[in-house]
Amino acid sequence: MPAPLKCPLRAGDRARLDRLLRKGVEQVRVVRRALALLHLDEGGGASAAARAVRLTPQAVRLIAERYRHGGLDAAIYEAPRPGAEEALTPAAKQRIIAMVCTRPPAGAARWTLELIAEEAVKRKLARAVGRETIRVLLHSHDLKPWREKKMVHR
Repeated sequence: MPAPLKCPLRAGDRARLDRLLRKGVEQVRVVRRALALLHLDEGGGASAAARAVRLTPQAVRLIAERYRHGGLDAAIYEAPRPGAEEALTPAAKQRIIAMVCTRPPAGAARWTLELIAEEAVKRKLARAVGRETIRVLLHSHDLKPWREKKMVHR
């Protein structure tokens, strides 16, 4: 049987966790991590703490590891995630909006989302762009090119 996981809290961290738990409104995952740290500080092992806060023992061990290496904030809060890079630059967005406000290419009666995406790539306004990106862009500008009566053409 492995030795119980030891994770004594530093001075002041226990009081900070108590304040956090009494605060009232906090994300559930933050509360669970705080409770797991308090259970570990009381001498319980990872399995006992995991049962008490309904996490896996591995998750409790990771919380303890993050506490040891990064402190309290690293243990209970998540680091910001970078997210995906925007598909279109602001300049490309403006050019696409301007393109949609002109007549559609020969052979097309009106602009469609697929046609706009194809033309944006063909005119090198974007390397690759999907119909959903175009839909969101048009929606943010309240444009509906498939309803020609609302479009302004030169």
